[in-house]
Amino acid sequence: MVVSYDEIRRIHRLEKNTSQLVELSPDFYSELSSFISGEKKVYLDSLKNFSVAETRDFTNMKKMIEEIFSMREKKLLAYALIASRTKETSFSHMTTQEKELFTKIVGLLEEHSSMPGMFFSGNENSRPSREASLLHVKIVSDVPSFVGGDMKEWGPFRKNDEVELPVRVARLLTERKLAVIE
Repeated sequence: MVVSYDEIRRIHRLEKNTSQLVELSPDFYSELSSFISGEKKVYLDSLKNFSVAETRDFTNMKKMIEEIFSMREKKLLAYALIASRTKETSFSHMTTQEKELFTKIVGLLEEHSSMPGMFFSGNENSRPSREASLLHVKIVSDVPSFVGGDMKEWGPFRKNDEVELPVRVARLLTERKLAVIE
C-alpha cells in the first residue's frame, strides 16, 4: 500500500465505520512518517506562498491522522481487554507497533486481573509478580524456536527438557501436545 492523502482519507472513513481494525501494512507507521515528511515540505512552502488550499489540506490530513490513531487505540484497548479475559489473541490487521502495544497491554491486564485472587490467598500486601505467572513444563517432543504471543522468541527445546515458561506459552505447548505441566 502506498500512503497518500486519498489513502489516509479512505482509512479514516473505514475506521469510523467499523468496529474492526482496518487492514494496514505492518510498516504503515513508517510509511506514514515518510509521507508526512514530504507533505511538511509542501505545507511549509504553502505558508511562504500564502496558499490557503494547501495549508488547509495539510491541516485536514493532520486531523484525520490523529483521529485514525485515536480510533485504533480504542479498538486495541477493547481487543486487549477481551484477550486478557478469554486468553485468545489475534494480531489481525495490526501494525508492528500496535502488536507490541497490544502485547504489553494484555500482559498488564492479566497481571492486574490476578489481584482479586491474592486477597483471598492471604497475601494482601504482596504484589502480583511475573514469576507467579510461570509454569514448570517438561518438553515431550523437539520444538523449534518460535515467537510467542508476547512477541518474544522461545526455544528451541529438546525432548525431556524441563523449563519455566509464561503461562500462555506453556499452555500453547501443552495444547499442541509438545509439553506437559509438571
